[in-house]
Formats: sequence, C-alpha cells, structure tokens
Amino acid sequence: MIKLGYTIQYVSNVTETISFYEKAFGLPKKFITPEGDYAELATGETTLAFASYELGKSNIKTDFIHSTPNKDVLGVEFVFVTDDVNATVEQACSNGAVLESPAEQKPWGQTVAYVRDINGFLLEICTPIKE
Repeated sequence: MIKLGYTIQYVSNVTETISFYEKAFGLPKKFITPEGDYAELATGETTLAFASYELGKSNIKTDFIHSTPNKDVLGVEFVFVTDDVNATVEQACSNGAVLESPAEQKPWGQTVAYVRDINGFLLEICTPIKE
C-alpha cells in the first residue's frame, strides 16, 4: 500500500514560514532541524513541511522555480478544510496572507476561498464536501 506522507514546499526562510502557518492557521510545529532548514507542521495524516532552497539543492540536481508573492502562482495549491471559511481567511490575512479570491458558494454546496501565503503559494480554504 502507498499513501501520501509529506508535502514539502521549498522556501527562502523556513522559520518565518512555520511561524506564519502557526499564527495564520493555528497549526502546531511538529519538528524543526537545529539548523532551521527543514520543519514540519502537525496537519493530520499527511505532513506539510518546509525546506530551505539550499537544502533542496543538496538533494536534487535541478534548480527550483521560486514562488514569490509578486509572480503568478505555481500550478499547485494546498487545501485547508474548515467549517468557517470567512474566519479562517480573516485570520490568515491578518497574519500576512493575501486574498486571491473571496469566499464563494459552489454549486455543489461547498464554500471556497483562495489566499496566498507569505511565499506566494496558493492556499485554498474550504468547507468539507458534503456527501
């Protein structure tokens, strides 16, 4: 059996990024290296982690497309599911996130909004899909 275990975002400042996610979403830090070049958040079964560009370069041979707030978003998003989209968006934006698209009710009943984190990564904030 295979399962998704980690999602790692490469960033310029790991400790600043972890601090943002702790404040913006209330996600507790699970682990950080003594060097501060890799850290994980306690996000449930799949871990959201951050690594420095330098650490990434030591692991792979190719370079990275750096996500920044002033460029187009990368073709990937991270989704946070909550019962209160508006409150979560407000908390995220008051801690440095930038609103991309305000909360909108989708035809299937889900409420969805989009923000960008301090590194420019796209984050979807939504209610659970009702079965």
